[in-house]
Amino acid sequence: VQLQASGGGTVQPGASLTLSCAISERRPGGYASGWFRQAPGSGRKFVATISWGTGLTEYSDSVKGRFTVSRDAARNVMYLRMNRLSVEDTGTYYCASRRGVKSEYMSDYENWGQGTLVTVSS
Repeated sequence: VQLQASGGGTVQPGASLTLSCAISERRPGGYASGWFRQAPGSGRKFVATISWGTGLTEYSDSVKGRFTVSRDAARNVMYLRMNRLSVEDTGTYYCASRRGVKSEYMSDYENWGQGTLVTVSS
């Protein structure tokens, strides 16, 4: 299975941006996907995850209330809507997919996309 993340760019603090993750295979119930990000000089960290079957979500504390993860099962696409972006949100955003329940742990995910860069700068 292949994942393709897109939608990154350079925005000012306070702006919004929506990332997309296109998945080459259908994700029925029993699968989950997630977003992780890697800031310059730092390790990759959990951002959000969603269950394809139920739509249930989880977020890291740093993005809760600002970011929204969603999925379009008919199109096999996962989204990350990011509002009120700050410079701390800068990084490369990766999408991932797994067979199983939603998870915040990178090691649980079998398939990864190539990443899309988000830069928040004034």
